[in-house]
Amino acid sequence: MRHVALIYDAKLPYDLKVISGIALYVQEGADFITYIEEDALKNQRLPDLRSWRGDGIIADFDDPGVADAVLRSRLPAVGFGGGYGWYSPDSGIPYFFNDQSMIGQLAADHLLERGFRNFGYCGYVRDPKNLWNGERQQSFAARVASRGFHCSVYRPLHKTARDWNSVLASLGSWLRSLPKPVGVMGANDRRAHHVLEACRAYQLRVPEEVAVIGVDNDEILCQLSSPALSSIEQDAKGIGHEAAALLDRMMRGKKPRQQHIIVKPIGVVTRKSTNIFAIDDAAVLEGMRFINSHAHEGIKAADIVSALAISRSSLETHFKARMGYTLHEVIRKVQLDSARHMILETNLAIKQVAANTGFKTVQHMTSLFGKAFGLTPAKYRKQMTR
Repeated sequence: MRHVALIYDAKLPYDLKVISGIALYVQEGADFITYIEEDALKNQRLPDLRSWRGDGIIADFDDPGVADAVLRSRLPAVGFGGGYGWYSPDSGIPYFFNDQSMIGQLAADHLLERGFRNFGYCGYVRDPKNLWNGERQQSFAARVASRGFHCSVYRPLHKTARDWNSVLASLGSWLRSLPKPVGVMGANDRRAHHVLEACRAYQLRVPEEVAVIGVDNDEILCQLSSPALSSIEQDAKGIGHEAAALLDRMMRGKKPRQQHIIVKPIGVVTRKSTNIFAIDDAAVLEGMRFINSHAHEGIKAADIVSALAISRSSLETHFKARMGYTLHEVIRKVQLDSARHMILETNLAIKQVAANTGFKTVQHMTSLFGKAFGLTPAKYRKQMTR
């Protein structure tokens, strides 16, 4: 039996998802006896190493005291967190990083595909522990800029939300100044929730005037938001599972192959806060509505042209100018996104998923799915839902 200490912040949904991944590894048969102290990260303490027969540690390194204590323990250890904190690459401790650039790109693409041309990013005051915020902001802004659009960045005056009335007034003033309709990315779900509350306070309609997307897919916070918040699901559970497996190997004397492990997000979970097409081109708007309603039927570009009673060349021109994609590309994107959600959220056989999302054969869907998401549908389901 291996004695493993889990050092994490029990108040953070992200940390809890990491721990759930570790729990899954334990349930799969790992011989772990876990030491857990559920407390705020800044109050965490390692067990007394003189009396605790420790073999390894998995820890959130977003606190300097925790990082220092883990390093001084000289035990096999694996770290995770926001990608910054007080992690030192010189320590030799393997560390799981989230792909912050891809997170920003996913949020931008989600809003771009809904036709938005005005964008905003709402983050936090710069801090050594939240440098991930800057990465997400830069990636989001760069993505929309690559399509010829500008991103307005909210410059917060307050480090915390304790002075809530002042925060609300500041956010409301910023949101009202933005051209409408506007798509806004919150640095995380908590920040996106703040944006939604400011919209309610200042009578800005969501998603008609302001569409909002967050990060972390905190189910409770997303459902507490009004309307329900769209969010990017990070693979925190996968990080926990892989961190436990890596520590297990290290405690058996094997050296880690990688010191920096970058983990891609799973994707966007769409809810009411972005469930809209902000498109001022009537032909494109009707085309998008038709595609979303009929993509599962295996439609082709000719079917859209026939339904809208417009020439193919004209509609293609409108779509390319407004959406940045051809009719065929939009159909495929909608089909693949539907397939991805079905793979994650149901137990349907892959063959049935293909049939339900408009693909003629499972082989065709598998080929396109692999090109779009980097894994076959079966491997994607296994990796993302373990």
